[in-house]
Amino acid sequence: MAKTITIARGFGSGGRTIGKMLSEDLGMKYYDKDLIRLASEESGINERFFGLVDEKLQGSFLRKGGIYKGELISPDSPEFTSDQNLFNYQAKIIKQLADKEPAIIVGRCADYILRERDDVIRVFIYCDMETAIKNVVEMYGVSEKEAQRVIIKTDKERSEYFKHYTGMDWENAKNYNLCLDTSRLSYDECVEIIKGYISIIDNQ
Repeated sequence: MAKTITIARGFGSGGRTIGKMLSEDLGMKYYDKDLIRLASEESGINERFFGLVDEKLQGSFLRKGGIYKGELISPDSPEFTSDQNLFNYQAKIIKQLADKEPAIIVGRCADYILRERDDVIRVFIYCDMETAIKNVVEMYGVSEKEAQRVIIKTDKERSEYFKHYTGMDWENAKNYNLCLDTSRLSYDECVEIIKGYISIIDNQ
């Protein structure tokens, strides 16, 4: 079995739900926002700082830093709490989790951070705008107009974040082993497809 499954997802696509379903079916640990807490504990940097840059870039940071290379910045440096170093610590946690046990990791460029490993399956979950709006309205109780605004904003932030730290296009299918459209597939069907893919890989 793949030791790690990374899930990148469009907002409102159901990627998080699919990840949790996979976690239960396969008995694998599930990590999403827990990564922020773990990175805070590892670095000693207040969790609030990690939350401010969770899968998004701060405005003044758009021209700073660059593609992730794996280094950590020393606590003596004024850049210790920079956005770049917050990402570095989160990446360190993702690598530690992949080394430790089978896990499902949602977002945070995990597919790129673990790109050199052979035991990782990289999944992208997406859907059309109509489906995303319907899902967000049902989940958060907002209007369709507000749902569309949040979807566009969140996906733009995730795309910029991914591009900044990886130099790659977040929606490029070449970054992933599987791209699944929940406009056409149910969550259960997505789970079965991923499990089927794992079975094929295991038997090669």
